Amino acid sequence: MRKLQKEIIAYEHVLPEIDPQKEIRRSADFLKGYLKANPFLKSYVLGISGGQDSTLAGKLTQMAISEMREETGDDSYQFIAVRLPYDVQADAQDAADAITFQKPDQDPIVNIKAATDAMVASLEKAGQKITDFNKGNIKARERMIVQYAIAGANKGAVVGTDHAAENFSGFYTKYGDGAADITPLFRLDKRQGKQLLKELGCPEHLYLKAPTADLEENKPDLPDETALGVTYDKVDDYLEGREIPEKDAETIEALWNKSKHKRHLPVTVFDDFYKK
Repeated sequence: MRKLQKEIIAYEHVLPEIDPQKEIRRSADFLKGYLKANPFLKSYVLGISGGQDSTLAGKLTQMAISEMREETGDDSYQFIAVRLPYDVQADAQDAADAITFQKPDQDPIVNIKAATDAMVASLEKAGQKITDFNKGNIKARERMIVQYAIAGANKGAVVGTDHAAENFSGFYTKYGDGAADITPLFRLDKRQGKQLLKELGCPEHLYLKAPTADLEENKPDLPDETALGVTYDKVDDYLEGREIPEKDAETIEALWNKSKHKRHLPVTVFDDFYKK
């Protein structure tokens, strides 16, 4: 196994094989444990896109909240699954199907178009040229503003969807979808996430669809794998300790090195982050 491959696997905590039932239980208990450790919290908030990651994180969160109510007799515990389209969402039906599968306690829809467009207009009025890519990141951050606003109104914490096959590459917006209070999928790759959803009885079309970020207007429905330059199958093989073609391994390791800053809290003078 490659030296850097070992380091990445150790950081991401990916197992070569998993027991889906065990990992479902592990994530649900993790979510419950966070609430028990922070008794002032009464809800979890999660943005639902209709893709694999938010579908899985939402189902696990719903499990945890339901069990907390049963175990404590406190009906104030809530799971709030919020849909956050920009104008009209292309896969809105998938998002609706995810909500049906999860059965959250609240499922508001907040359209971020007006807020995003107002922010872009203000920036451009101030002389800043906002590219389509940059606007995509603004959309992601607007979505997180909404989630934290809802959390603030409901004594809540925000659940993130970050997982190993995303985290290694920094394939998320810093302080956008990369911002959250708790990440129950951390340690799982894409393949393993599918295993959990299958075990949970999820409709297949929600986890067999091609993953897309759906942020750039000039590149609608751009597949994640196209943006990354490597398939998730190769990424999963790499994270599970298998040998993959040299070119794919080099792409994965280049993404890891380029995205180090995303896996680090704000840097202080006491950090040796830039010395490594």
